[in-house]
Amino acid sequence: MPHPVSRYLAEGPHVGIRHFTHADSAEFTARARQSKELHHPWLFPPDSASAYSAYAQRLIEDPARAGFLVCEKGDGSVAGFININNIVHGAFQCGVLGYGAFAHAAGRGLMREGLGLVVRHAFGPMRLHRLEINVQPANAASIALARGCGFRLEGFSPDMLFIDGAWRDHERWALTREMRGPH
Repeated sequence: MPHPVSRYLAEGPHVGIRHFTHADSAEFTARARQSKELHHPWLFPPDSASAYSAYAQRLIEDPARAGFLVCEKGDGSVAGFININNIVHGAFQCGVLGYGAFAHAAGRGLMREGLGLVVRHAFGPMRLHRLEINVQPANAASIALARGCGFRLEGFSPDMLFIDGAWRDHERWALTREMRGPH
């Protein structure tokens, strides 16, 4: 008997990860609007169809980016998103992660499981060696996620990124394939 083909790139007990599609616009933007309070002042995911279209197009077409939706396995609903940006191959083999949970899924461990799947995918099929996360120091939830997935604090960068109208300090977290061990 043939095994059913999964719609996910990778699966854990509660979530699967898959790439963004244009068809995800309505659900993604509705979840982004419902999560404004949770996300502010850290991130501003697209909350309109036109903004989502441009955002998804970059993630789908740009080889220096890879976007993943974290979906609950039961009903396939989108719990959050994890993007790998600034992907560089060659001697560097690195990418920079950005992520966000949606309000209905926050605090349930779904993003931790999803980030673990993205890391495994990045170090496996994507053949990356290093992943980095830049986090504003007061963003306790994001720091807890990075730490909980094995990332190490590597430094502090004042005025690193322009977010919400100002240059913001960031902690720099990283994980390498060797740190992760055999998985």
